[in-house]
Amino acid sequence: MTETSNRILMGQIGAAHGIKGEVRITPFTQHPEAIADYGPLHTDRPGLVITITKARVQKNVIVANIKGVADRNAAEALNGVSLFIDRSRLPEPDDEDDFYHADLLGLEARLDNGVVLGKVSALPNFGAGDLIEIRDSQSGDTFLYPFTKAVVPTVRIAEGYLTIVVPLDAEEGEEEPD
Repeated sequence: MTETSNRILMGQIGAAHGIKGEVRITPFTQHPEAIADYGPLHTDRPGLVITITKARVQKNVIVANIKGVADRNAAEALNGVSLFIDRSRLPEPDDEDDFYHADLLGLEARLDNGVVLGKVSALPNFGAGDLIEIRDSQSGDTFLYPFTKAVVPTVRIAEGYLTIVVPLDAEEGEEEPD
């Protein structure tokens, strides 16, 4: 079994699709259909390895056939299964501004003046773009910021930190009319 710290989450199986064993998969790959190109995928269920034999994009999910899954009951049993590959199977990023989300988790988040806000705890996307979640290690509070170049201008994975420029609230920057 691959050590979990070396695994990259590639997607998550959702509901069954139809009666012939197809499943919906929410992919976490840059190109959604690419999840089928990685060969066997490890899962969060001990001993279960998934191979996608056929996949097509449908709206914001992949509808896939999985080797050995031929009916709706078998497909429904996979609902909620997370799909992983070993980090060594992924190419290294080409550009210094490219990185895997997994590389950011645990990085120290600092303001541009050096004050530590906390650590990166998640990178959610609720449909309007990526966010970066910072957890204050002292209070346990979490803060969400847009994950854009303007808000996160510096990412230094090797040094273990990134810089956050807190966006000003639009109301704070406006003056009251006379």
